[in-house]
Amino acid sequence: MTRPGQRPRGAAFGRGHLLRYLNGPFSIQLSTPLADVARLVTWSYGAAMDDSSTDDSPAHFNVTLRHRSLPRRLLAPQVMFQAEDSRPLAPFPRDHAFALLEWGVNWCIATRAHQYLMLHAGAVERDGRALILPAMPGSGKSTLTAALIARGWRLLSDEFGLLDHQSGRLHPLPRAIPLKNRSIDVIRRFWPDADIGPVFTRTRKGDVAHLRPPAASLIRQAEPADPAWILFPQYVSGSPVQIGRQPQSQVFTRLSQNAFNYNLLGAVGFRSLSALVRDCPCWSIRYGDLDAVIAAIGRLTGTDGS
Repeated sequence: MTRPGQRPRGAAFGRGHLLRYLNGPFSIQLSTPLADVARLVTWSYGAAMDDSSTDDSPAHFNVTLRHRSLPRRLLAPQVMFQAEDSRPLAPFPRDHAFALLEWGVNWCIATRAHQYLMLHAGAVERDGRALILPAMPGSGKSTLTAALIARGWRLLSDEFGLLDHQSGRLHPLPRAIPLKNRSIDVIRRFWPDADIGPVFTRTRKGDVAHLRPPAASLIRQAEPADPAWILFPQYVSGSPVQIGRQPQSQVFTRLSQNAFNYNLLGAVGFRSLSALVRDCPCWSIRYGDLDAVIAAIGRLTGTDGS
């Protein structure tokens, strides 16, 4: 597996890099002159790199990450993200380039992948069954998702629950997990062997470091899972584990309001979400300790071996 400092895989062109890699059902082609970004992409997605990146087959998303103009580079170096002809995000400081790329690819998926109902949720899998973790920012969703994969769950996604309209199954999208602020050290203590990249300080979302997707999750990223449980997590410092069953009507409302494209899908989205809520038991869970909440989730889902 490639390490952060190793030479990036992919084609070189002039003074830049051309890399293609897979994220779940999507292929991404990145062109950039930034060698450090190319190295981090290869480190993050090495098990999903496509070494045929110079062929003529189209990628789903063609993105570019580059410097701004030379005068701007001399005054305050910045980078810009571009997808096709769109520049959807404001420029970032040069040393936040990889974070900008990750958020830019998220934008591509959220605005174009309407063949799925896109839930804003983490998702993990065990024995073919998926646990969906929808939550608002600040709820501890990413931290809990990381902790669950540390305890043997397969990472499906930290950000997007891709629900197939036809099959009702969840398609994996195992992208790097952006840990923020205190969560970085929480996961380092909880999972000493976690592969965490460099910390980007003082981004627009605070300090951010990316947890590399496990190679096994990348290798199995074409393997969907059956939704089995929905769990709304909420981290509260010092709180014991508290679990409450959620009524279907409330779950439907919360999920519809916490999806990227529910309002765009009309009747198709309504049917997909209705079937999901009908078939999956749902709870809310409040917690203040990762070991305790993971044990509770194991008992709740019957995946603790008991």
